[in-house]
Amino acid sequence: MKTTNEANNALQKLLDEISKNASKSIQEAHSLSPQAYTSQALNKLEVKNIFQQDWVCVGRSCELPEAGDYLTSEIAEQPIYTMRNADNEIRSYSNVCLHRLMVLLEGKGKQTRPIICPYHAWTYQTDGQLVRGPEMHCREGFDPSEHRLPEIKTELWEGWIYVTLNANAPSISEQLKPLREILAPYHMEDYIQITQSDSVWSTNWKCLAENFMESYHLPKAHRGTIGPISPLADMEMTPGTEHFNYHLIRKKEGIAGIAHPDNTSLLDPWRNTTVLASIYPSHLIAVAPDYFWYLSLQPKGISEVQVRYGVSIAPEVLATKNVQEQKEFIAKTIAFFESVNEEDRVVVEGIFRGAKGIMASGGPLCRLEESNLEFYQYLARKLKLAR
Repeated sequence: MKTTNEANNALQKLLDEISKNASKSIQEAHSLSPQAYTSQALNKLEVKNIFQQDWVCVGRSCELPEAGDYLTSEIAEQPIYTMRNADNEIRSYSNVCLHRLMVLLEGKGKQTRPIICPYHAWTYQTDGQLVRGPEMHCREGFDPSEHRLPEIKTELWEGWIYVTLNANAPSISEQLKPLREILAPYHMEDYIQITQSDSVWSTNWKCLAENFMESYHLPKAHRGTIGPISPLADMEMTPGTEHFNYHLIRKKEGIAGIAHPDNTSLLDPWRNTTVLASIYPSHLIAVAPDYFWYLSLQPKGISEVQVRYGVSIAPEVLATKNVQEQKEFIAKTIAFFESVNEEDRVVVEGIFRGAKGIMASGGPLCRLEESNLEFYQYLARKLKLAR
């Protein structure tokens, strides 16, 4: 077992390595070392400096269409529920009872009545205000009105719901203004969601984030789905910002990823361009003229990540189809992207298995992995705060 000094020295060495590598050019930089995925100490820093500080996407506002609709999340081990209230606002609260720490709500659903803790039946209004604590009249001076679930900062951006545990975090809308300018002609806030699900993958969250933000792997890892329609020669690497990175794929006419004839907002060359954006730390979107596909990652320690996934279709694509055609098209599209996800799952779980090998090491980056280098620069900025 390592002593405290040995553990601290190992962490410092890893942080120095991440920082040094992040300062290199794409011609000199390497992928992260295996320890960046397997270090418990580094994971603790990521929780503290990243997931307790930055904005995390928890889903789409369309998933909460009516008052009382809610979804739950867990960010930096903090359970959260996000709900649309009677004033049509989407708000988020700590999902932990103020009595004995029981989680109050699970999954997704509708809650129009007060929330009753499943442990001792402490009862809360949906805005977090405690209204009843059974048998607490025996405790002198106990007043339910003095107890309220902490509210969690929530903001909407282009149809996405973002939350942050950092009450002083700058607006996500301000941070993503440059990305908004790029994506505005797509009008992705109008896309119609056709599927959404949650699953847990056996990998480190960074393995999955890196995988999504580079397209170098598409011809091989996705040879059964999107690989053949994503030629490497037609990929354009672009500089990002401290809050996101992105790159472009120019696709061929007559295949998925092309603007519908009724789409009048996108002009050439954007009518056949897919934007792959990684919004730090863990929101990943592929926005095409006819669909978008997203993943939002909620890490569960070093070896698991909850993946919130969804697919949406541009409205004009569905508008030209009759009911039966829509049904068949949606089923086919869902099956296609489930196959894409499964292909990704195989490789990112394989990467994490490989990272645990005593002979494993990071290798030189390809030009098509420049977004990964920008991600390393983000990690270096955030993690150096603890040094």
